Amino acid sequence: MGRHQKRVAAPTSWPITRKTHHWVVGANAGPHSKETGIPLLVVVRDMLKLANNSREARRIINEGTIFVDGKARTDYKYIIGLFDIVSIPATNEYYRVLLDKQNRFKLYKEDAGAMKLCRINNKTIVKKGTVQLNLHDGSNILASNDYKTFDTVLLGENREIAKHIAYKPGNLAMVVGGEHSGEIGKIKQIRKVRGSGTNMVAISNEGEFETIENYVFVIGESAPEIKVI
Repeated sequence: MGRHQKRVAAPTSWPITRKTHHWVVGANAGPHSKETGIPLLVVVRDMLKLANNSREARRIINEGTIFVDGKARTDYKYIIGLFDIVSIPATNEYYRVLLDKQNRFKLYKEDAGAMKLCRINNKTIVKKGTVQLNLHDGSNILASNDYKTFDTVLLGENREIAKHIAYKPGNLAMVVGGEHSGEIGKIKQIRKVRGSGTNMVAISNEGEFETIENYVFVIGESAPEIKVI
């Protein structure tokens, strides 16, 4: 990824002004792609409003006071993404990164100790037949073969699996892309598509709509495991 990029060409999910300045900081390669992530400096300056300009934001980040998923991050171009937990322990503030209905990143307040939700994007078999879960944030964990692709796992402080939520009809899901981005509803039906097409998922909330499987992120069974207000 480049060092800087034009604001007008930045992903539409970044909640930044487009015409006030020409450039915006780019993101380093990291756990999320450029399309599904946002640089930490933009989060500190434009979303948390902790700084008036990039110099102030870099100083705050360099002090090691901003944590992402429990780790202090001092790289102002570190890329964060969906369901990451951004915290400022000094002021006891905790936020989860989600999308709003305009498909832009938004920070939702969370409680201290809130667990990270990770979607299983894939599974691979490593040495000695051990199953490795490949998670949406680019990380991997070893587990049993009881988990399926598109299931969600809640990770504890030491990245142990504290809870498992299956990807199945009846469970709650958040849409993380497309025109229904940010909406929450119950999975009504998973429609398998033959061939190379993408499976479709029917979501039911106040209405009913269908979206592609890649946009579905299971967040709970009868109630969401995250704060969405």
